[in-house]
Amino acid sequence: VTEPGTYFGPLCECHEWVCETYDGNTCAGHGTCDCGKCKCDPGWSGDACQYPTNCNLTKKKSNQMCKNSQDIICSNAGTCHCGRCKCDDSDGNGLVYGKFCECDDRECIDDETEEICGGTCVCGECSCHDVDPTGDWGDIHGDTCECDERDCRSVYDRYSDDFCSGHGQCNCGRCDCKAGWYGKKCEHPRSCPLSAEESFKKCQGSSALPCSGRGKCECGKCTCYPPGDHRVYGKTCECDNRRCEDLDGVVCGGHGTCSCGRCVCEQGWFGELCQHPRKCNMTEEQSKSLCESADSILCSGKGSCHCGKCICSAEEWYISGEFCDCDDRDCDKHDGLICTGNGICNCGNCECWDGWNGNACEIWLGTEYP
Repeated sequence: VTEPGTYFGPLCECHEWVCETYDGNTCAGHGTCDCGKCKCDPGWSGDACQYPTNCNLTKKKSNQMCKNSQDIICSNAGTCHCGRCKCDDSDGNGLVYGKFCECDDRECIDDETEEICGGTCVCGECSCHDVDPTGDWGDIHGDTCECDERDCRSVYDRYSDDFCSGHGQCNCGRCDCKAGWYGKKCEHPRSCPLSAEESFKKCQGSSALPCSGRGKCECGKCTCYPPGDHRVYGKTCECDNRRCEDLDGVVCGGHGTCSCGRCVCEQGWFGELCQHPRKCNMTEEQSKSLCESADSILCSGKGSCHCGKCICSAEEWYISGEFCDCDDRDCDKHDGLICTGNGICNCGNCECWDGWNGNACEIWLGTEYP
């Protein structure tokens, strides 16, 4: 066979283009394609005949050839063999691939179903198959194509059937019903003696949003999200004890107790999460050396140094990070709230709490829905 695309074999079962390629060449140019598998020339091995049996490269030269555009050897997802990357394949599925192991299709695996996205995974990104019969696109989305907006429609017809019966908002295929309505598709009305405005006002409290943006308002009463999580409570869901936890889930740094979303520190500790000891057993020089960022500026010029840790300026509430080098204003907002109040802003990116998704943690994905 001389040209790809030609079928051959007794049952026309063979075709050359299914052979492994390396750096754009079938069988790396060091072998021939034999019915879908590379038959390597002497002195070469590997699925794509990409590995020489004898290596005449120094280790430094080999590693240099294996570095990706960020100067990382095999993208930290493989090992370097004579200037060529051998990607990790612990599960035997070949989900990590590419010349520099830059493609990781494990990113396409859904956390709940543990299956690769309901679309096509290309180099770790899902391309969703939107099967809308009208020919329009956009109903199926999400990092692993887990969201199907068609589930919010009573009868699937883009032009005649409203989302959630016209009484709610569709979030990742689940209906978030307006006050006075309930049901999987918000099809059932609730009886309430209050007007929508009266109901909203009762749920508003001191926040600009009903239920402090952390719950659902129905007939003047709040149901806090997530259901059953006692860390979020209060008449208007104003108390959120998740705010006392760091990214590892430690409450008040292990040196205090949480009261309505604020840490009450033990004696000898201070800070928003009780993370700073009042007494320090290191010299000022030692302390300052730990507070210097990569540009040798103390706490990025936006905070003070105490016991080897930066305390960011309280006047600039949005400054955070180990060296006060992050700006929380860079995090996405929804309804005017950073991370919608459903996650932590971690150096410009929202880290959502369990049950929440979206760039601004605005989508509720929990299995229970009040």
